[in-house]
Amino acid sequence: MIVTAEQLEASLATLVRSVRDPAVGILGPGSISWRVGGDLAIFLGGGRAALLQLAHPMVAYAIDHHSKTRADVLGRFQRTFRHIFAMVFGELDEALTAARRVHRIHTRIHGVIPVTVGAWRAGTPYHANDADALRWVYATLVDTTVLVRARLGTPVARAELDRYTIEMNRFAALFGIPPALLPASWADHEAYMARMLASDTIVVSPVAREMARFLIGRGDASAQPPLGRLTEMLAEQMLPAHLSAQFGLSASPRMVRAGFATLAPIYNRLPARLIAIPAQTDATRR
Repeated sequence: MIVTAEQLEASLATLVRSVRDPAVGILGPGSISWRVGGDLAIFLGGGRAALLQLAHPMVAYAIDHHSKTRADVLGRFQRTFRHIFAMVFGELDEALTAARRVHRIHTRIHGVIPVTVGAWRAGTPYHANDADALRWVYATLVDTTVLVRARLGTPVARAELDRYTIEMNRFAALFGIPPALLPASWADHEAYMARMLASDTIVVSPVAREMARFLIGRGDASAQPPLGRLTEMLAEQMLPAHLSAQFGLSASPRMVRAGFATLAPIYNRLPARLIAIPAQTDATRR
């Protein structure tokens, strides 16, 4: 199912009716989503989320065929998070504007998967506004945020996970993802992730492996930069083992464990104002 402009507008209209104060946006400072996803720690999971998304062949080939990611990795990263932060932390109008802009960009991104990979046959059409592909991308962000909090020793309480899931469905509505595809609880989300990861729908294609090498700084003959190595180590430890192997990531489990053990107690004592992402700081001030 392709999310059309009309379906997106219907989704946005439903969301708007549920917003009590447009100034706080779709979630607001009282939300769990702002608390667990509003500081710099979320970037520790950036590599994991990106590689999970690339493990969906529709996503991988859409990016490969229509994006300048390999020529401008940092630029694409910045543009992606600019849209996400506008949706999560912006005023209602900012969130709606970002949603419509992303949908328009996605409308131009379509083609065919050129080779058979996993469950995907050569010639299968892809579209960036495919509802199932959008659901997968959304789910990787939710899943990774919760995992990073656990790795830092401040897991989201089980009693709060259902509320977090429902809150983030409001974010999913900005992409026009049909409610029928969205989880009603954290258990629903976990079941979906387990089902997808056990299937041959999620599989690392040759082009995904190639793009991953650019992401972690191993895309050419030059030495891997420290940030690329850090991204690789963190992703390797936080991805399911079979995907880490398919991507060909190098493992450094003891180093990652030691890093988290050292970082967590220091990071968790820092004042919120020092570790908040600018978008959340601006939103809280507003």
